[in-house]
Amino acid sequence: MFSNYLIGLREGLEASLVVCILIAYLVKTGRTDALKPIWIGIAVAVLIAMGFGCALEFGSQELTFQAQEALGGSLSIVAVGLVTWMVFWMRRTARHLKAELHGKLDAALAMGTGALVATAFLAVGREGLETALFVWASVHAASDGTPRPLVGVALGLASAVFLGWLFYRGALRINLAKFFTWTGGMLVVVAAGVLAYGFHDLQEADWIPGLTNQAFDISGTIPPDSWYGTLLKGVFNFQPDPTVLQVTVWLLYLVPTLALFFAPIGFGSGKGKVKAPDDAPDDQGSRSATAPQAPQA
Repeated sequence: MFSNYLIGLREGLEASLVVCILIAYLVKTGRTDALKPIWIGIAVAVLIAMGFGCALEFGSQELTFQAQEALGGSLSIVAVGLVTWMVFWMRRTARHLKAELHGKLDAALAMGTGALVATAFLAVGREGLETALFVWASVHAASDGTPRPLVGVALGLASAVFLGWLFYRGALRINLAKFFTWTGGMLVVVAAGVLAYGFHDLQEADWIPGLTNQAFDISGTIPPDSWYGTLLKGVFNFQPDPTVLQVTVWLLYLVPTLALFFAPIGFGSGKGKVKAPDDAPDDQGSRSATAPQAPQA
């Protein structure tokens, strides 16, 4: 449940910040007439993301067992790839996210209503589709027959919307650079478990051999149906009897990815250490980020 809460919080907060920046910019520049197209684009993006998630869930139920495992394994690998790209992208570009969105919004305002709808749809839709795919893959990997994974996602999204509202009202100050760094690192750990389970699905679908070649079996020490076994599976997608391929894939993904992500210089950090978004006050050298302020009456 915690891992799914983290996914909902992390992905939802990115989308909330995007909406916050777009709405605040229009209000500050006196273009409140453009708010309706923005909200239309956001609503369409949310509906498409929800429809995509429902299609994944209900469409896969009509498949045979092997087809379900093949689909689940393939989409898990795709989801991990997208999430990995997303966490690195956010770490590199968070500093310039506000300016980038403002530039796109200025161009859309000059082009008309349709461009505004498209701008909001693309800004939020990418996050929504990534969230739907990764949540489905994570729930599929950690499914225990209870609604707890979905409850965790819903709570995470609700928390993200509330935090986004606080940012807009100017009631919350938080170091976004540190927030996205540490939640991104935890998300990489979750993604490692999803990736390993995805390869296990492909083994069960007979796409990859080695299903009976177990690396170890500690089911006696950590029973899968125990509270701590369920907790480990829900948070880290832990499996007490993984195959050799699962352990190998988990290590080959987790170790280098975390090393690159937390490296002060390198691919995971752009040109150096992560800096706060571009709305952080420069005169005091503060690295805490604040949301755009709502206009005062």
